[in-house]
Amino acid sequence: MSSAIRFSAYGDPDVLELVDAPDPVPGEGEVLVRVRAAGVNPADFKRRSGLWSGGKALDAPAGLGYDLAGVVEAVGSGVGTPKVGDDVFGTGTDTYAELAIATPKTLAQRPVDIPWEVAGGIGVAGRTAYRVLRQLEVGPGDTLLIHAAAGGVGILATQLAIAWGATVIGTAGSDNQAFVRELGATPVRYGDGLADRVRAAAPDGVDAVLDASGRGELAVSVELAGGPDRVITLAANDAKEHGVRFSGSDEGVDVSDAFPELARRISSGDVVLPVWRTFPLAEAADAHRASEDGHLRGKIVMLP
Repeated sequence: MSSAIRFSAYGDPDVLELVDAPDPVPGEGEVLVRVRAAGVNPADFKRRSGLWSGGKALDAPAGLGYDLAGVVEAVGSGVGTPKVGDDVFGTGTDTYAELAIATPKTLAQRPVDIPWEVAGGIGVAGRTAYRVLRQLEVGPGDTLLIHAAAGGVGILATQLAIAWGATVIGTAGSDNQAFVRELGATPVRYGDGLADRVRAAAPDGVDAVLDASGRGELAVSVELAGGPDRVITLAANDAKEHGVRFSGSDEGVDVSDAFPELARRISSGDVVLPVWRTFPLAEAADAHRASEDGHLRGKIVMLP
């Protein structure tokens, strides 16, 4: 038995419980990881609250968490790498736990100079940032507008795009303007007059837009980009209305180098992933409250 977070009904953060659960066993092509750190993502509290349930009740106590960093404890048949004892990071299943299952394709080697809590926060946000930049075909000479540049995906997308030769304009609240500038982007404030502020920051125009906010910026984004072709949202429910792509999966995009590249760039200092705060598993409810409250500069990470 090992400790894990479970919930038996959808609801507020108080439904999360720390329990003793049977140790998961890796099947064919699977890896068992002893979790040292597990990042918290918006997807976690959306699942916990029942937003994605389609109105159906839980069939059984469920786990939470996708991000992880840890040490390979065991491997199933057919797994060549990673090997038992390897330090890894990436994504897995029900990672708010001492032990979690992952697959080799969703893991990468953790460089020893990347702290556990940083490695544990890369997963979903890092892969998403990498995927959307590839979908937008961001490269040298592009000017990219990122909405919610101070959020989990925005932080990594901003720095990756700059590393790939793009100029980034990042929207953020007043309190995060200096932070977005530290990431290497030109910050602009949300709200009325956004289009004028972006045009002032990018007088030669905007080539592409990544919307990680979902706060009603799609119309102005399409206007600034000269059409919807290079506008992608991760959060807006009205994407189809504006002819904008909604990116919700890796389908059609090769993300095999996402984690290795992020590891290289974090090790070299080209990319920084700040950790806002860490929580033990027993305080998972508090971690979710903080995550849902927002206005953070960096990741919340669970430390089993």
